Parts: sequence; structure tokens; C-alpha cells
Amino acid sequence: MSAPVLSPAARLRGLKPDWISDPKMWRTEVLAGLVVALALIPEAISFSVIAGVDPQIGLFAAFTMAVTISVVGGRRAMISAATGAVALVIAPLNREHGLGYLVAAVILAGVFQVVLGALGVARLMRFVPRSVMVGFVNALAILIFMAQVPELTDVPWPVYPLVAAGLVLMVFFPRITTVVPAPLVSIAVLTVVTVAAGIAVPTVGDKGELPHALPVPGLPDVPFTLDTLTTVAPYAFAMALVGLMESLMTAKLVDDITDTRSDKTRESIGQGIANIVTGFFGGMGGCAMIGQTMINVKVSGARTRLSTFLAGSFLMVLCVVFGPVVSDIPMAALVAVMVMVSFTTFDWHSVAPRTLKRMPAGEIAVMVVTVAIVVATGNLAVGVVAGSVTAMVIFARRVAHLADVTSVTDPDGGQVVYSVTGELFFASSNDLVSRFDYAGDPDRVVVDLSATRVWDASSVAALDAIEAKYAQRGKRVEIVGLDEHSTVLRERLAGTLTGSH
Repeated sequence: MSAPVLSPAARLRGLKPDWISDPKMWRTEVLAGLVVALALIPEAISFSVIAGVDPQIGLFAAFTMAVTISVVGGRRAMISAATGAVALVIAPLNREHGLGYLVAAVILAGVFQVVLGALGVARLMRFVPRSVMVGFVNALAILIFMAQVPELTDVPWPVYPLVAAGLVLMVFFPRITTVVPAPLVSIAVLTVVTVAAGIAVPTVGDKGELPHALPVPGLPDVPFTLDTLTTVAPYAFAMALVGLMESLMTAKLVDDITDTRSDKTRESIGQGIANIVTGFFGGMGGCAMIGQTMINVKVSGARTRLSTFLAGSFLMVLCVVFGPVVSDIPMAALVAVMVMVSFTTFDWHSVAPRTLKRMPAGEIAVMVVTVAIVVATGNLAVGVVAGSVTAMVIFARRVAHLADVTSVTDPDGGQVVYSVTGELFFASSNDLVSRFDYAGDPDRVVVDLSATRVWDASSVAALDAIEAKYAQRGKRVEIVGLDEHSTVLRERLAGTLTGSH
């Protein structure tokens, strides 16, 4: 039976985003974008300070990154903007060579990300174990909370009751209604209270001056020479790797929260395009922002690209049009929002005594290593790499013990058959050579590999060594039972690894 033919109008309706035909979703996305925009402002300013640039540079980056990635990205509802990890990577370049070189590095980093995305770097995410992912999430929650500590030290005493009031509002307001996001209500109420009562507390305006106009595109102010390229390339490549790592991990986290899949390759390329655009607008570059993404997805319930686009758009509108009002927002209100995000992001189930009792020790170790390194370095990408390497080492040690050798000697003593079981790779094959009785075995030896598989050159070299040791004693070895993959690998490498041929 043929599919029904749709009219042009019906096809057009099918292409419309969900939020256009769903007023409730439209309202959720708009309000979520507004909340994220408010939370982005102090964050972008803070990251500008880390990078050593004017606060407007960070705000421009937040605007262009969010708007661009909302169109070209592969993960809907994820927020990308200026981030601390990127700021840390490029700060030395700005300090030593100036803003022009920083902007050039941002553009080149975007090019690297496009190339890496096209080469399929996103597929490496399959090698990130669940224990690393859990550690990543918990470390993220800790970092978000730690980032609020400076806003709670050496401040006027009214800051503390304001933060507490903000948390109470976010906990209890959803019980009254969920039409308006609780963080937005908390920010609005605390701002009105502090302004009306004249309470002197740190505000957004204290962080830095907000921009008064939209950014203008242009080329970086650097000499276009090979020397410039060699200067910025190392920083650009480091920024590309850190940005992709954080973005892909965040995309995977949002996939799990929303129970949907995203196009990681498109996201990788999209991050590159967003950084290229940001560089040409004089921004400091960035990647996915996990805290703001959690506000958007987990706290506010956003699910579409509209919230991401509006977060960037509202950011500029708030700065350019409503700058004086935004400047009066107390930092206590935004601190309360981020503390709530930290609490809801942490995977409390993963550290419950009941869970830890059932979890294998290796899995716990991987999670702890990931958390410890992320918190110690402040770099999520470094922690994820360290956790993944730890997981691979633990796995290799565990699998190495699975290879076993048993022997059966014929009654007449003329032949011995060794049966090898398990997987043969670099970790397990190292012990294989010592499992044979070269001096005591009869003249004919059969090594049966039908219950195993040869995975790498180390295993082929081990088989060559076994043959050589028996040959030194005038004994013949027959290796049988190799599957097709193992046969091809051994035929290609046999004798070439020890120089015997």
C-alpha cells in the first residue's frame, strides 16, 4: 500500500518546530531562555576576568556562541557560551601576545573542531565508561558549588538570608505553579526586595560594565604570517580538544536526562562553526556550558533549539536595552540559582551506601579518580581523560587474568596438547610464554587456540616466542584452531616481530 500524498501545506506543518503549535512549550522555552540569559551574564563576565579580557568580550562570546549553536548544533536545548575551561587555556596567549592573537586562536580552534568533527572524533565517546560519566556529573556539581563560594565570602551579612530566601522560593514555588520557572521568580523577587529596601549587597553591575551595542564583525588584529600561525596553533588545538570534550560530555548528559539522542558529529562541527563566528565578532570563544544547560533542561524543562537561541538573544537585549535594570540584580539571587543547580545535578544515588556496597571496587575507583582530578585541576576534560584511562587499565588487568592454559599429554607420551582459553592481547599474552614446559614436553606439541582469539601484535609475538623456545630444543609446535581474524593477523605478522625471518 502506497503512502498517502501530503499537500504542500501539510508538509510545511510537518517541518514546523513543536513549540510553534504548542503554546505551553513556547512559554517554557521563552522563560527558560530568559532565566539562562540572566545566569549567563555574571558567568561570562567572570570568565572574561580569567582570560584577562574586557567583560564585553565574554558577553559577546556568550551571545554569538548560543545563537550560532542553536542553528548548527546537534544537541537541542544545550547551551554553549564562554566557559572557564576555554578561558584557562587561552589566558596565557592573551597575557603574552594580546587580544588579537586570542581572537585568531579562537577562529583557528573552530577550524580544528570542524576538521575533528568531520573525521569522526565524536565516535570516541563510546569509550567513555558509565563510571566516568557519573564522576563527571558529580565533579561538575562540585565545581558549580565551589564557583559560588567566592560570592559568599567577605560579603555583607544580608547576602546570606537573601541566598536562603532564594533557595526556599525555588523549592516551594513549583508546588504553587510551574507556569513560570522558579529561578526566574526567585531572581525577580530578590531584585525587587533589595532595590525597594535599599539593601547594599553585591550586584551584577559590580562584576563589570555591560555592553551598550551589538558586536561588529571583523578580522583579528594580527600579522597574517607563519610565525603568527605557529604561535596560536598550540593554544587553538588545546582549546579545540577541551571544548569538544566538554561539549560532547554535556550532550551525552542531556541525552540521558531527556531520553533522546543527539547527533554528536553535527555537534562537534557546530561547535567549530560557532567558535569561528565568535572569533570574527571578537569574542573569546567557548563550548557547552554544563551549569547553564542544567538550568535550561533540568530546572526549566526546555527541550528545543528555541531556548538556546533566546538565551543568547535575551542576553544582548538585557545588556544593551535593560542594562541598568540587570545591573541591579543581586548576585545572591544568581548564587542561589547555581547552588540549586549544583544540588540537583549531583548524582546522590551514586554515593548512597547501598549503591557503594554493590558497586565493584574498580568502578568506584574510576569515579573517585575522575572527581578528584576534575576538582583538583578545575578542568573537566582532564578528569574525563584520566578517568577513562584508569577504567581501561582496570579493565585490562581484569581481562588479563581470563586467559588460561591447560595441558593434556597422550597416554603414550608422544604428544602434548595445550588448550588456551580467554582473550589474547597485550595484557594477557605477556604471561602466556611462561605457561609451557619447554624442557619436559615431548617432541610434538599442539597449541589449540580454538577457544581464544588473537587480538594484537603482542599476542603474535608471544606465539612466535613459544615456537622459538621449542625449536631451540629440537621440538615441533603445531598451532591449531585459529579463527579467520587471528589467522590473517598471524600470517601478516608471524616472524616479523622478533626478527627471526
